[in-house]
Amino acid sequence: MPPEGDYVMATKRRRVREPEAGQRRQGLAEPGRVQRTIVSAITGGELISVGVLNLVRNTLVTALQGVKDVGGEIGGVGVAAVRGAIRAAAEIGEDLGMVTKGAVKGAIAATEEIGGDLAAVARSAAHGAVKATGDVGGDVARTARRAVEGTIEAAQEIGGDVGGLARSAAEGAIEAADRIGGVAGRAVRDTLSGTIAGVRNVVGAAAGWPPVTPSTATRRRRTAAPRARSKRRGRSSRG
Repeated sequence: MPPEGDYVMATKRRRVREPEAGQRRQGLAEPGRVQRTIVSAITGGELISVGVLNLVRNTLVTALQGVKDVGGEIGGVGVAAVRGAIRAAAEIGEDLGMVTKGAVKGAIAATEEIGGDLAAVARSAAHGAVKATGDVGGDVARTARRAVEGTIEAAQEIGGDVGGLARSAAEGAIEAADRIGGVAGRAVRDTLSGTIAGVRNVVGAAAGWPPVTPSTATRRRRTAAPRARSKRRGRSSRG
């Protein structure tokens, strides 16, 4: 048995060579590595066994355990996970819309579990989903709708701000669609108009608000404009 002093010295030398736990975790939290993990799991057949939601959530929670700046890392790795899921789903012919919904829910669930900005993750996840769908030639409007729907369901499940998170997701989806092109931007806006109306109904049900539909919202805008013009005319005639 070596003398105690030699044992301590050897231990110290090993500790010098060994990276700190935070550094090891930081490596796991690299967006590229997270995306490769998701792609490998889905293309390897784990999609059916664990589901997209659990796959994304578990991958993010594992990657971010021990990371000091969780808030600064969750956005990047969350987007990487969502985009990886969509690209892998396109590769194996899965439904991009349903994969998007599960991936967004998983990202938000992971953010709630480890602590982070839910609104920022909802926005970036939806943005990444629409961009990834555009990259693989998918239906960006359908992906946008599923991203917002997934955000709504996740917010309801964790007791979060349903309206606020849905709005953040919609903003991210529209921003990504606008960058793809004018046609994509208009398609996403048209699709999300009905989805956001549904969110208002969910939020307003408890407050006793009347239900809002895209048609009623349009009528309100149309009737509001003549009223505003008549008020302006009244002020000008009095002057």
